[in-house]
Formats: sequence, C-alpha cells, structure tokens
Amino acid sequence: MKKLGVYMRRYWGLYLFGFAGMVISIVLDMMSPQITKRIIDDVIIGGKTHLLTGLLLGLLGIGIGRGIFQYMKEFSYDYIGVSVGYHIRRDLFGHIQSMPMRFFDKHNTGELMTRVKDDTDKVWVAVGFIGILAVEAVTHTILVLIFMLRLNPLLTLIPVVLLPLIGVCALRMERSLGEVYDELSEETAEINTVAQECFAGVRTVKAFARETYEIEKFGRHNRQFCGLNMKQAELVAKYQPLISLIGKVMLISVIVAGGAMVISGQMTLGDLGAFSEYANNVIWPMEIVGWLSNDIASAFASWKKMKKVAAEQPEITGPAQCGPPDHVCGDIRFEHVGFTLNGSEILRDINFHLEPGKTLGIMGMTGAGKSTIVNLLQRFYDVTEGRILLDGRDIREIPLEQLRSSMAVVMQDVFLFSDSVSENIKTGRRDTISQDTVEWAAGRAGAAGFIDRLAQRYDTVIGERGVGLSGGQKQRISIARAIAKRAPVLILDDATSALDMETEQMIQKNLREMQESGKIIIGHRISAVRNADEIIILDGNTVAERGTHEELMQRKGRYYKTWCVQYEGGEAAWQ
Repeated sequence: MKKLGVYMRRYWGLYLFGFAGMVISIVLDMMSPQITKRIIDDVIIGGKTHLLTGLLLGLLGIGIGRGIFQYMKEFSYDYIGVSVGYHIRRDLFGHIQSMPMRFFDKHNTGELMTRVKDDTDKVWVAVGFIGILAVEAVTHTILVLIFMLRLNPLLTLIPVVLLPLIGVCALRMERSLGEVYDELSEETAEINTVAQECFAGVRTVKAFARETYEIEKFGRHNRQFCGLNMKQAELVAKYQPLISLIGKVMLISVIVAGGAMVISGQMTLGDLGAFSEYANNVIWPMEIVGWLSNDIASAFASWKKMKKVAAEQPEITGPAQCGPPDHVCGDIRFEHVGFTLNGSEILRDINFHLEPGKTLGIMGMTGAGKSTIVNLLQRFYDVTEGRILLDGRDIREIPLEQLRSSMAVVMQDVFLFSDSVSENIKTGRRDTISQDTVEWAAGRAGAAGFIDRLAQRYDTVIGERGVGLSGGQKQRISIARAIAKRAPVLILDDATSALDMETEQMIQKNLREMQESGKIIIGHRISAVRNADEIIILDGNTVAERGTHEELMQRKGRYYKTWCVQYEGGEAAWQ
C-alpha cells in the first residue's frame, strides 16, 4: 500500500478544479454583504430606489452562482474521496491476500474486515468531503477577516481575539478524541470478530445450546463499544457548546460595539449591517471545527491502523515469474525436512520421494503433522530444516503462483463459496475449465448423482460455506474441484472422512485410474491409503514406519494395530 499522498496526487487536476469552485463560491459569499451595505445606505437611507432592482438581481445571481460552484466543489471532492477509497481498499486487500499463513495466525477476521471496510471509509471521507470542508472553513475565515478589516479594523479586533479561544478548544477536543478513536477502532475489530465467528459457527452454537453464552459475550463487547461512543459524545458535548457560545458572544459584541460606532458616526448603518453579516458568516466555520477535528482525528487513527497492517511484509516470497511457466512433472522429494512453529517442533527429519504418477499415503495420530506436510509443500509456511524439491528444484526457488498452480488440494476443512456448483468446481482454473470438464470431474468424484437432483443442477447456488449440503456432498464437490484442475500433483487431506465406504472405494478406484497425476493421500482410515505405492506413518513428529500395505502388515507395527482396530474391532491389538 502506497503513502496517502501518492493516492491523492493522481487526482491533483480534480483537486484544483474543486478548489477553484470553492474559492469562487466563497468570493461570491463575500460580495453578498457588500450588496446588503448598499441596500441599507443607498436605497433605504439614501432613497435611491432605482438601484434596488439591480441590487436584488445581484443577490439572486450570487445565489445561483454559489449553487453552480458549490456543485463543482461537492462533486469533485466526493469523486476524489470515493476513488481514493477504492484504490486504498484494493491495495490493502491485495496486500492482505499476499500474506502467508503466519499473518492470519496473528490477525483475526474481524480486525482485517474493519481495516478493509470501516477504516478505509473514514480515510476516503477525510481526503474528500471532510478535507475540502476544512480547507473551505479556513479560507472562508481568512477572507471574512480581510473584508472585516476593510470595513472597520477596530471592530475586527473582536473576532480576532475570540478565534484563538475556539482554536484552543478544538485542539483539546481533537487530542482527546484521537485517543478515543484508537480504542474505538480496536473495539470495532473485536465486535466484528465475535459476530463473524458466531454467525459462521451458528450450527455449532445451536448444537451446544450456546446462544445465551454468545449473547453475553457479544453483549460485553457491545457495552464496551457503547461506552467508548458515550465517551466520544461526552467530549463533543463538553467542547462543542463552548465553541458555539464563543461564536454567539462574538456576534453580540460586534452588534453592541458597532451600534455604538454608528451612533458616534464612526461607521454607517450599512457598514454595520455588512459587518454583522460577515461576523455571522464566520460563526459556521467555528461551529464545525469540532466536528471536522472529530472526523479528521478518526481518519488519522484509522490510517495508522491500516499502515500497521500494510507495513507487515510477507516472509514467504518467490522469484518473479519470467516467461511462460515451466512444465511440472510432479516429482516431489522431502529431504530431512523439519518444521518448528512458535517454539514447538511440528516435524522432524521427514524424508520421502513421490515419483510422477505414483501415490503416497500418509497416516498418523491427530496432531502428528500430516496436514503440516501439505502446508509446507504449498509454502504456506517455510521449512526450518532441510528442503523440499519439486522436479529437482527447491520450491523456494519456484514462483509461488507456478508452485501452487501445479497442485490441486482437497483441504481437511472443506470450504465452498456462496456461488453455483459449477463455479465452485471451476475454482482452480475458472477461465480454462469447460462445463464438460466440470461434469466429468463431478462424475469421478461421485457427485454427479446428487448434483443432478438439485433444482438447477450445476447452476444451483449453494449457501455460504456449502450451507444446505451434507458433509459428504461438500467433500465430493471439493474433490471434483481438485480433479477438474488436472494438476500434476493431487493432494487429498482426509478428503473422504465424511463418505460411506462404498462411495469412498468408488472414488479411490477413479483416482487410481488418473495416472497423469501424482497423489498424496492423507487419512485416518486404512481404506484411504492401502492402495498407495508407499505409505508413511507419522508418530512423534517424524516417520515411524514406511512401506506398502503388505509390507507394513507383515511388520505388525503401528499400521497393523490400526488395521486391527478398524477392521477387527480389536482394541487388544494395542495392548
């Protein structure tokens, strides 16, 4: 994400256009009291009634001109604000997408949503409408003071003395509001996170009757959020009336002192009328100083939060893609791979070789590091020891896009987008996968039968995360998505756990026929891996056993004991 000034500079021409409209509008404002002065002195007192029509038309012209040039200003700066917000949000979202898994381990979803949406909105308002309004208030005040000096320098001392008092109040309010907005930004992220987790896990919440707990949890954050907003309101209520009071005192003082000068003959009644109108015009910039400071302080607080996220750099990077991607055969080799995360050893001295078109099965107890192998292979994390080779090249030397596009993964936690069945299956290569390929992949994954029974078949829109489908149906669509990609390496991470044995066997048979792809199958059930060319058993963060199904059965080790439990129900096998 670039500096804020870079986003603003691309619209410098529109800034000037809007600024010109603002200046002309203010100048027209300055002319209005001059016409008022002439109406009082020349028409009412001087009796020159023939001037009245021209002067009234002048006031009408000023009103029309102000409307035109105010429109120029409003449209220009609203357009700038929306456009800057668009570019900032796009770049921030793109930056977040480029970050590795460690980044998402540190930042929760609600926080990132707040940065991308709420904080960006505050910034674009500040560089657009609020920003120009602040400039207009300052410019308007300066020009009013100049015209006041021309009318009566002595009387101008009254607003000159009172304006600094308003400035002090505004600065104090801005400083206090800045601290509150820092806390508000953090609490907004927290409340978004709580709501997002509850909505995403609504089935779990209801299954465990946690509604009351979740309501209370949300209520705590909601009360904190409410308290911070009340603190903000108290600060505004403390300073804003004082600012308004000073403005009214200034207007009364001008009328009283000016009236005395008219009586003494030091100024005309028309001068006092014009001066009073200028004094009244200078009040509105004073009254909105607090509001402007409020929004600008909020925008700066949001920008600091966004910069903090944007300042984080991905520690996992690859060389830039130069020319067309190399052809990937799918030869994978783990050489003495070790991985430590947050001080905990996850994997140690992992070695295996998967030749193109072959199948590797991986089994192990929960937490043994099976899914971590997939994460390392796709470079969601980098190894801390050893290296991983793809077609003889260290994967750290392969462009990330090429590396990940050469693999099709069925995750343990199935995620489906709120889109049509067809679009979900095309996820791997949306621009190149045809509808025929979609239907072929669905058939290989055993999903064609239930898809054909859906209301609109492949055009049926499924709910968020696959709501409305069973666990087995979601898994089959996820498998179809991986098959349709036709990648050199196919990875299934416990991908058939929700399927019945008959469907699993059918899918396994179809996968064995896909000779063009090397396959890594991770599972808890022996039925998922027994036909693999090699099976490795993870235990104690390393490879405890390896071999084919027959070889492992003959050794009567961990794999054999697992087989006894799953197929003979023999817990005695573990004794």
